[in-house]
Amino acid sequence: MAGSRLPRQLFLQGVAAVFMFAFASLYTQIPGLYGPEGILPARRTLRPQGKGRWQQLWETPTLLWEAPLLGLDTAQGLELLSLLGTVLALGALLTRPLRHPLVYLLLWAAYLSVCQVGQVFLYFQWDSLLLETGFLAVLVAPLGLPPNHKQAPQGRPGGVSPHEGLPFWLVRWLLFRLMFASGVVKLTSRCPAWWGLTALTYHYETQCLPTPAAWFAHHLPVWLHKLSVVATFLIEIAVPPLFFAPVRRLRLAAFYSQVLLQVLIVITGNYNFFNLLTLVLATALLDDTHLAATSSTSRRKRTPSSWPKALLAVLALLLELAVYGLLAYGVVHCFGLEVDWEQHVVRSRTTFTFHQFSQWLKMVTLPTMWLGAASLAWELLTALWRWVQVRGSLQKLCAAVPLSVLGTATVALFLISLVPYSYMEPSSHGRLWTGAHRLFGTVEHLQLANSYGLFRRMTGLGGRPEVVLEGSYDGHQWTEIEFMYKPGNLSRPPPIVVPHQPRLDWQMWFAALGPHTHSPWFASLVLRLLQGKAPVIRLIQNHTPSYPFHKQPPTYVRAQRYKYWFSHPWEQGRWWRRQWVEEFFPSVSLGDPALDMLLGQFGLQDKSPPRARGSSNTLSQALHWIRRQLSPLEAPALLWGLLGAVGAIKVMQALLGPQSLPRSKEEKHKPVSQEDSVAASKQASPAPNISSSSQTPRRKKSP
Repeated sequence: MAGSRLPRQLFLQGVAAVFMFAFASLYTQIPGLYGPEGILPARRTLRPQGKGRWQQLWETPTLLWEAPLLGLDTAQGLELLSLLGTVLALGALLTRPLRHPLVYLLLWAAYLSVCQVGQVFLYFQWDSLLLETGFLAVLVAPLGLPPNHKQAPQGRPGGVSPHEGLPFWLVRWLLFRLMFASGVVKLTSRCPAWWGLTALTYHYETQCLPTPAAWFAHHLPVWLHKLSVVATFLIEIAVPPLFFAPVRRLRLAAFYSQVLLQVLIVITGNYNFFNLLTLVLATALLDDTHLAATSSTSRRKRTPSSWPKALLAVLALLLELAVYGLLAYGVVHCFGLEVDWEQHVVRSRTTFTFHQFSQWLKMVTLPTMWLGAASLAWELLTALWRWVQVRGSLQKLCAAVPLSVLGTATVALFLISLVPYSYMEPSSHGRLWTGAHRLFGTVEHLQLANSYGLFRRMTGLGGRPEVVLEGSYDGHQWTEIEFMYKPGNLSRPPPIVVPHQPRLDWQMWFAALGPHTHSPWFASLVLRLLQGKAPVIRLIQNHTPSYPFHKQPPTYVRAQRYKYWFSHPWEQGRWWRRQWVEEFFPSVSLGDPALDMLLGQFGLQDKSPPRARGSSNTLSQALHWIRRQLSPLEAPALLWGLLGAVGAIKVMQALLGPQSLPRSKEEKHKPVSQEDSVAASKQASPAPNISSSSQTPRRKKSP
């Protein structure tokens, strides 16, 4: 396997970018979600229980316990963490020295701290995925600046440290668990839309926040939707085992299949930073040779390889063709693909039963774990081989320390991850080693390993349910309260908000799937609207005049449930059509016994007065000033502004980098040293025979 220095750097930059988007997106919503006048005030979640400081920190691991020491309340602590996380992630994205384990540890700890008080608004799989990925970045990041790739450090062949690549393998394993489980749960859920291959005929209009492209995708032919579902199963179930394939081209094919899937999801849906994070994980399938154009060019100019290498290349090609043929046969056999030449369509149907799939899953779950274990064992052996090649006793000892630490951590995290991975197949879960269960139970609250399964069931098969809030001054004339992002106005096109996640809009989508009692926070939202709390109103409409009750809060608030569908192609000027279904939340006003009963039932009546904010606190004043400067900006504009700034700085770095600076006169006339000339001649000369003396420079081994 070729080197992974460039993919690791790409991974670390990608993780920093995702953290930047996640922190910045959350920062814009903190006052409305978690402030003293927010929907779920954060101060209610952190109340000392009389336990020791360290025990309290271990059971609820959040840095926000220390906010009072800075003179801040919990919401202000959230703002401080989000701002620091954004700045720190921006620095790691732009400067290589900041891609350090300590920086990523701080980012992970800050996001874990936020999630501990985030309550239902941070209960998303991509939040758990970011935490797990962020912790892996701590292990992947180099302790110091990597050496120049042209010069090998003393005692290290090819400039590669023995432990390099071990933690990065965990990224590949995480990508496998994410994709394979996401494909499997679609079938284990017994969802009729997935089993009937009709899921995408509903998905584009029923997903939480569709894009304008989703309207066009929705109106594609049904046979193409069904074929797309087949391709989804292929990419999510059949392709992931190729992440561990010994043939490099198979891994690259698997990489591009994942890229294709994620790009199509980005085009048709607003899934915040999730798709970017998945693409960042996919960098573990790449290598230096594929990313560096110079490497590929130099490989083509080399002399023909020896016959053993040529034989291996032929065998690899045959294996590659066999895998592609097996995948093609499996898809045709399992989904009954037939070409109807008269109607120019491809027909598909599921040819296996739920019982057959369950038996297959039971048969392959443990082998996939053994596949991961075998791949990890190969990485460990490769690392040991590199360590054996290190010259010098002192260098060997220095290399053994990080190798031992990171090797142990990699094996431990792999064992921990087996527990949530096995959730998808109960019998395999029960057969796991009990030590893995105990280890997972010890660190479960740190979210170092999580279970995944996206789009388990297709909702809204009879039309997407949508909750529409209404306000009134007299209880007779009602005015709809329009949200910025979720569907409402039939003539408004779906927005593009990625990579921002409007968390209230997302929870409104979940609330519409059941009664309001399944979403206790909804009663608190109604209360804040009746009170006219500005932070909550800005979650609905950042531009205050667009909110219909910006001058005076409504006297009454209620909610109706509608069913929405995309408009037909012949309906001009409309993106949606809808039909009233039922009342979702009854009409209430301030002091209404029904509203007070709901708030008391769900423990949302926080009668304790909020802690007074010290106006003399310099840090508090600074946070208030920053909030005042940024509040006029909509969150997507802020995030895209950050992205534009990063792009501009990257361009300037490329233009003003050391490689583009002209050489000084001294450098031009500086004589070349004898050692440099000898090194240059060695690089220019053909590679010596492997049977030459021990003084011959060793080639970089391919694991």
